[in-house]
Amino acid sequence: MDALSEVLKALHLEAGLFLEAEFTAPWCIDSAPGKDDVRHILPSAEHVAIYHLLVDGTCRTRLPDEGTVLELTAGDLLMFPHGDGHLLGSDLSRTPVPAEKLAQPSPTGGLARIVHGGGGARTRFICGYLACDSRLCRPLLGALPRLLRVALGQHQGAAWILGTIQRAAEETRSPRAGTDAVLAKLSELLFVEAIRCHVESIPADQRSWLAGLRDPQVSRALRLLHAEPGRAWTVEELGQEAAISRSALAERFTQLIGEPPMQYLTRWRLALAARALREGNEPIVRIAGDVGYESEAAFNRAFKREFGMPPGTWRRHSR
Repeated sequence: MDALSEVLKALHLEAGLFLEAEFTAPWCIDSAPGKDDVRHILPSAEHVAIYHLLVDGTCRTRLPDEGTVLELTAGDLLMFPHGDGHLLGSDLSRTPVPAEKLAQPSPTGGLARIVHGGGGARTRFICGYLACDSRLCRPLLGALPRLLRVALGQHQGAAWILGTIQRAAEETRSPRAGTDAVLAKLSELLFVEAIRCHVESIPADQRSWLAGLRDPQVSRALRLLHAEPGRAWTVEELGQEAAISRSALAERFTQLIGEPPMQYLTRWRLALAARALREGNEPIVRIAGDVGYESEAAFNRAFKREFGMPPGTWRRHSR
């Protein structure tokens, strides 16, 4: 299994659709969900990323604290991995209307809806969310910009996803058994496809975790670390498995990922341990062993350095 698949498998993503929106020019909205809105979408989520899939028409978008305006066309996916506020509209010079004031719940239990604008050219969105543990998502989220635009409509392999999601959204107006599960799987699939398309577009000189996926040796090293985080890895052994010298792997890994292989592994192990502490009831000594620590004392020290408190205390607080 490749490195991206290994990480996605560990993330336990929760995904779904929550809104259909139809706008007519001229219009401008502040589309960032507030904390109360995020809690309403998924009360237990630690981190929620919002995305908008433009299925019809055109519009403009920008971050409130930046002047760069992006022009969007049908088939574009607009994602805000870090929860940044953002403006959407046909005319961004207009006073934005908060989206939360426009959203109306569906009387049949389907997606909420927004219908707004001045009656001109029409633009339609389907909006969704992705929720995850921010620590487990750290490698992936840290490699994504504040605003990510992916032209899915220009990727032949993604075209069928767009049509399927539109039909699934329409189904919510007359929900059937399993509708929510279908929407969740489609939303997750949309996210994965967007990341794959984004990886293909990353400039050759960019340094990030996603850029590391394109390097054969670094990608293999990442896959090995994520597949067997509890193994007693050394950089030399990792290099042998990845068919590269120890020194070359250490240099290339650090250059692309931003930290040495063993430091990266330590953070990943502790993120996995934190999830196990929060979600399960296994003894701390067993969790420590599962993520590669030979003694509970060593695990406690490492965990406290990363999270600021011992694992037992963190478990109680996280619950």
